[in-house]
Amino acid sequence: MPASVQCVLYIDDDPGMARLVQKGLTRRGYEVELAADAEGGLRRIDEGGIHVVALDHFLPTGTGLDVLSALRGRPGAPPVVYVTASAETTVAVQALKAGAVDYVPKTIEVEFIELLVSAIDQAIETARLRRAKEQAEQEVREARDRAEALLAEVNHRVANSLAMVSAMVRLQSNAIEDKECRAALAETQARILAIAGVHRRLYTSADVRVVAIDEYLHGLIEDIGASMRQAGHTSQLSLTTDHLILPTDRAVPVGVMVAELVTNAFKYAYGPDGAGEVRVRLSVDVAAHAAEIAVEDDGIGWNGEGKPLGSGLGSRIVRSMAGSINGTLEWRPRPRGTCVAVTFPLPEAEPA
Repeated sequence: MPASVQCVLYIDDDPGMARLVQKGLTRRGYEVELAADAEGGLRRIDEGGIHVVALDHFLPTGTGLDVLSALRGRPGAPPVVYVTASAETTVAVQALKAGAVDYVPKTIEVEFIELLVSAIDQAIETARLRRAKEQAEQEVREARDRAEALLAEVNHRVANSLAMVSAMVRLQSNAIEDKECRAALAETQARILAIAGVHRRLYTSADVRVVAIDEYLHGLIEDIGASMRQAGHTSQLSLTTDHLILPTDRAVPVGVMVAELVTNAFKYAYGPDGAGEVRVRLSVDVAAHAAEIAVEDDGIGWNGEGKPLGSGLGSRIVRSMAGSINGTLEWRPRPRGTCVAVTFPLPEAEPA
């Protein structure tokens, strides 16, 4: 017997069988309503309050399959137990395919009521579990949406804070006459901008787990170019990229490496008063499952050996960032100038 009163709608044009079913189900604790045709049954279902429908196959107009077809388009329709006296199993199969949750062979024996009660109990429990599953999934979706909104807000605030720090560094740089100090502050600003750019991409992205590196580098290169020009450097900066998506934790090292290599090229490639072109290239080798970041110039050249022209901090940072993404750092020979390349493996695709 059900734990609480459930309302069953029995649709059958046989008044004798309808009364038998109503009496049998009422004894077992159900509230039973009757409908003699499909139209009356559908009207009652639309009024609400029906927990399960027991539906006869043969009706005055059409069959119970027509009722199932009509219910398929109704949101929140109750589960249907199909009742058929047909000896052909094809009718039951058609009913199940049309949306019935169960079927019961129709007879005048006592077993019919027992089977019908069992099927109705099961249909009600199945519907309850389905609703609980849908509610749990909805709660998970809402929780995920809240978490993503919160994470986007966090990234927004971090990006704004880093932009403020970068602006303060620039103001400090403007107030200093010493070229070396201005250059050091420009490097610091480029590092800050590299990290801020990742967070800026994240709070405008539909997926905060990944960053489109090609789009990110376009913005980063513009920021670094503006910063270096502010520091008095006049070299031209260009970028060519393939499309690449990387997890967030890999985007930051890539951005910092590019910032370091570009600022080093601005500072040392063409001498203290010279100018030329600095080129950044991002290429993806799908067959090798790897990507490469390369920064090159046409300046005085350096092969990575011997004492660096500056403090060497930039080279140490690049090596550290390359190691964090399992990358390989190398200085490639050129007829003129310098080419520094970092090759790193692409992350394994996450399962869908």
